[in-house]
Amino acid sequence: MAAGDGHGENSSYFDGWKAYDMNPFHPQDNRGGVIQMGLAENQLSLDLIEEWSKAHPEASICTAEGASQFKRIANFQDYHGLPEFRQAMAQFMGQVRGWKARFDPDRVVMSGGATGAQETLAFCLANPGEAFLVPTPYYPGFDRDCCWRSGVKLLPIECHSSNDFRITREAVVAAYEGARSSGVRVKGILITNPSNPLGTTADRATLAMLATFATEHRVHLICDEIYAGSVFAKPEYVSIAEVIEHDAPGADRDLIHIAYSLSKDFGLPGFRVGIVYSYNDAVVACARKMSSFGLVSSQTQLFLAKMLGDEEFMARFLRESARRLAARHELFTSGLREVGIGCLGGNAGLFSWMDLRGMLREKTAEAELELWRGIIRKGKLNVSPGTSFHCGEPGWFRVCHANMDDETMGVALSRIRDFVRQHQQQKAKAQRWAARSHLHLSLQRHGAMASQYHALSSPMAALLSPQSPLVHAAS
Repeated sequence: MAAGDGHGENSSYFDGWKAYDMNPFHPQDNRGGVIQMGLAENQLSLDLIEEWSKAHPEASICTAEGASQFKRIANFQDYHGLPEFRQAMAQFMGQVRGWKARFDPDRVVMSGGATGAQETLAFCLANPGEAFLVPTPYYPGFDRDCCWRSGVKLLPIECHSSNDFRITREAVVAAYEGARSSGVRVKGILITNPSNPLGTTADRATLAMLATFATEHRVHLICDEIYAGSVFAKPEYVSIAEVIEHDAPGADRDLIHIAYSLSKDFGLPGFRVGIVYSYNDAVVACARKMSSFGLVSSQTQLFLAKMLGDEEFMARFLRESARRLAARHELFTSGLREVGIGCLGGNAGLFSWMDLRGMLREKTAEAELELWRGIIRKGKLNVSPGTSFHCGEPGWFRVCHANMDDETMGVALSRIRDFVRQHQQQKAKAQRWAARSHLHLSLQRHGAMASQYHALSSPMAALLSPQSPLVHAAS
């Protein structure tokens, strides 16, 4: 299993990372390198966390102020997690959702990042060969997280750009019935809200529809909410936790599960903090046993318990992070508009869903990958092609823009604009050449037809000439 292809590293999504790793951009040492725009990291607000950590040395057992906690923390190994960590995490999950939902610290289960959280839920909720339905486009890592070791299948709920890739009940029903007709048992629906890669949020009615559908068909609903704290514009974020409390009171809570992480909202993927939050007692118990394989360092738990428990700092961080994300999003999308490139309207996340359908030579997945390779080789930019996100419409690309400083962002935008302009010039040149070729061919055909006409009309003209014997005899 470990030696096979189930990890998914042979996809174009990870191939772009490899192109960056072989020739990484650096503003001083390698300005000709590839800029990484395929990795969803939030580096815009790390300075705020750094400042907090300097002001709170007691949050670390490796300082004089925190050394008194060294023995307790260094020896702690209960896989339930530090009580203060679970309490602070539950509090923050409520705060980041506007205090519109309550979370029980006894239902907080640790995992090694969101990857571990998704795999844990897959093991808890489905058997090998059973399936989760997932709206397209969706995060490529789910193929690894949910399927690689658990044997669970992911089947698409087809969404389309005609309605901004929104999830409809008709699409859910079609995917569900299609799976059943193929003999595949559906055990759950998996969504990301906010969406990765779309950068949009699901509305209240859609979430209520999904919760109701899950209850009616006795399938689980897993909501990956790892970008919940990265919403930077209207509409306001709505969590499934809020919906089942206020909008779908008849939904069976035993079927509702949330995956969360601090990797995206805080830019802390190296801390490897993932959370499974389930309303189902059996799932909580099972997930907690499985968390033995992906525990979070007790030192990390202590640090985060103190930081997440600082409600005033958390409020300030979320406000400032949203402001910076909004500014970066506007900078990027307005820069694309200068060369006529649009993006799906987004209000969350660390990326934009860029529309390059007009640059494809034809509307195929092969043409999309051809364009993507050109962006990497000529533009020196690693963006992620929509096909790697299982998007059924070629020409869409996810572009991450929160994982770099302002200087690198400026270089990236300049490269994108240059690549688009060069492509537009080449396309215009090709069109002019095609037009000239068509005109030349038309002239050739016209000349040939004229010659044929002349050849056919000359004998008749000779016969009708006054000097023709036939004309002379008739006269």
